Amino acid sequence: MARKHIPQRTCVGCRQVQAKREMIRIVRTPEGRVEIDPTGKKSGRGAYLHPRRSCWERALKDGRLEYALRIEALREEDRMALVAYAATLPEDEA
Repeated sequence: MARKHIPQRTCVGCRQVQAKREMIRIVRTPEGRVEIDPTGKKSGRGAYLHPRRSCWERALKDGRLEYALRIEALREEDRMALVAYAATLPEDEA
């Protein structure tokens, strides 16, 4: 019996590879906005992060998210939305 292929993605924050469905996608829309993509299907360039606050903080602090999305800098309102979302995440996985 053939095994079903499970897409893998690398976390921008910690650089660990994990199943795509277990991560959160951030997308740069064609209009240049950066937003969370809960469905994983919005059009635009995407980057993936674990659902852990530490990964989000590292990605936002070190400019890793900007590099992955190929942008110069995050807009302040986009950054604030991502920081607010990150604050709701657990510090580490249970």
